[in-house]
Amino acid sequence: MQIVRYSEQTLKTALISKNPVLVSQCEKLDAGEQRLMNEAFQPANWITSHPEAPQDFEQFFSNPYRKTPSPDKRSIYIQIISEEYIKWLTGYCKAYFYRLRVKLLEPVPVSTTRCSFRVNENTQNLQIHAGDILKFLKKKKPEDAFCVVGITMIHLYPRDSWNFVFGQASLTDGTGEVD
Repeated sequence: MQIVRYSEQTLKTALISKNPVLVSQCEKLDAGEQRLMNEAFQPANWITSHPEAPQDFEQFFSNPYRKTPSPDKRSIYIQIISEEYIKWLTGYCKAYFYRLRVKLLEPVPVSTTRCSFRVNENTQNLQIHAGDILKFLKKKKPEDAFCVVGITMIHLYPRDSWNFVFGQASLTDGTGEVD
């Protein structure tokens, strides 16, 4: 696998940009890398089949429930849950959230979360209850944390009637998880 590396400044620039320097760098990608980038910015079938009300930046920014960093809450913690090969995510977060410290918490076995599990009857995949993970992360959240994000390669489900969910977050608690 070839690893494509960009400068911190490039990562700080918007991913979709009309900036001529960024456009020039993207044009230098080989055909496979261009296909990967194009696919990354195309809406997935699941997203298009589950429409949500649009939200622009102003709506996001003016949301009264949106958390903002404070002098004593300036760290993003990443909690690895059942997956140890995710340290590259820390580097990406450091570049993207360049005004905040990003710290990688020690991995924990999924058994220590004491979360509910199930085997999905359609896929036969093991799944973790997303709400239970949020409760676990809230308890583990360090004092100086702006937020803590749990990462797992085990699929999540938010309630018994749902097949799966890609991730879930609590804006008020500053916790979230993705699979």
